[in-house]
Amino acid sequence: MCVPARLLGLVAVLLDAAIAVPALAQAEPSAARCAQLVAYYDRYGVGSTNSDGRRNHTRMAAGIECRKDRYAEGISTIEKLLRAKKFTVQPPGPEEPEHDN
Repeated sequence: MCVPARLLGLVAVLLDAAIAVPALAQAEPSAARCAQLVAYYDRYGVGSTNSDGRRNHTRMAAGIECRKDRYAEGISTIEKLLRAKKFTVQPPGPEEPEHDN
């Protein structure tokens, strides 16, 4: 049985689109994302029994990476720390966590 060329072309276009969507959904590492994650850790990690807060060497390393414009490394470091401390890594959003009223 012969498959029409038009159908094969359509399938190829749909596969390309399906592959491209996840790539677009991933945000570029940025200073804002670094700041967001570090602020989240600082807000919820400081003073809890789960953390040593701002004095945590891994947190400090992430902050240094972000200040040196190595956003991907800083984000990766702080995300690993958050997961290790049993925190949920927040999705990209405002630069600072929302304040409780």
